Amino acid sequence: MEALVFDKASGVLKHEKNRKVPVLINDNDIIVKVEYSGLCGTDLHIIEGAFPCNDKRPFVMGHEFCGVVQSAGLTAHFKPGQRVVVDPNSGCGVCRSCHSGRYHLCEFGGIHTTVGIWADGGWAQFCRVPDTQVFSLPDEISFCQGALCEPLSCLAHGWDRAGQIPIGDDILIIGAGIIGCLWSQLFHVQGHRNVTVSEMNETRLASVKKMGLNFNYCTPSDVKGSGKHFDVIVDCTGVAKVLEDSMMLLKRSGRYVVFGCSNPKDVAKINPFEVYMKESTIIGVNINPFTFPKALGLLQSMGDRYIKYDLLGIGVFSLSQFGEAIDQLKKGKLSKAVFKI
Repeated sequence: MEALVFDKASGVLKHEKNRKVPVLINDNDIIVKVEYSGLCGTDLHIIEGAFPCNDKRPFVMGHEFCGVVQSAGLTAHFKPGQRVVVDPNSGCGVCRSCHSGRYHLCEFGGIHTTVGIWADGGWAQFCRVPDTQVFSLPDEISFCQGALCEPLSCLAHGWDRAGQIPIGDDILIIGAGIIGCLWSQLFHVQGHRNVTVSEMNETRLASVKKMGLNFNYCTPSDVKGSGKHFDVIVDCTGVAKVLEDSMMLLKRSGRYVVFGCSNPKDVAKINPFEVYMKESTIIGVNINPFTFPKALGLLQSMGDRYIKYDLLGIGVFSLSQFGEAIDQLKKGKLSKAVFKI
């Protein structure tokens, strides 16, 4: 089969045309024929060697994907032909975090079991996954929309972590990549209108304006120069310096959502006295525990009004075009790249 295989040791991502098709091993295994598979910022960090991944062997990347069940094990809860979307994340099921309902903080699994980061993923024609990580994709959700289910499930977790946000609160979204765009849409569909989107890349800033949300769009320097402060800030960049510079923009009792995936080695400095005086809340968001059903609900309710590739600035590529996809994403010409398998 065709696949994109990454070798951590050499740092090389390679397009293979004749990789062996995965087969059923466990009774609850499912072989998914992949339709669409996303390329995200975490993938770029992996390729750059800045994010932990499987270092034992070359593996197929891709942790955001959907498709059709090709074959299923004896006890699997899905049948061939069903449309499905895959949650790449799981825990060990036995550690304290897992038993406390926090498998995303698993002490033994987590990153070391994630499909597309540790196990073979969806940048391939076929992928083997356990049925416990598979969800039925409703007919009204297209495959191209289904490819966004994993990032939306992370947003759904971020929404839960942020807590109730009253309509009328001043909100700042930093970064207009795909995550910033989806956060913008999520706030809009929930009724929020006092939203500012900050982005330094002119192409992305122009793209996010096309979504028709009628928010305030500006550059980081414009935000800083305005003197405005915010009740909620969502950082979608994962850049330590951005956190340092924007933390001071919180109002008293404001909430700062650290959503963007950063380089594990990056360090940000903040003023603890200011956090103390303002009673600021800093909220970390780690993947998507139990939020795939919520993401599917969001996809159904948002529909074509919001989830359109042209509106979101998403580019579609074949697996063989991976170099072009990565290049355009790095240059900010796209908010996101998706492989149509």
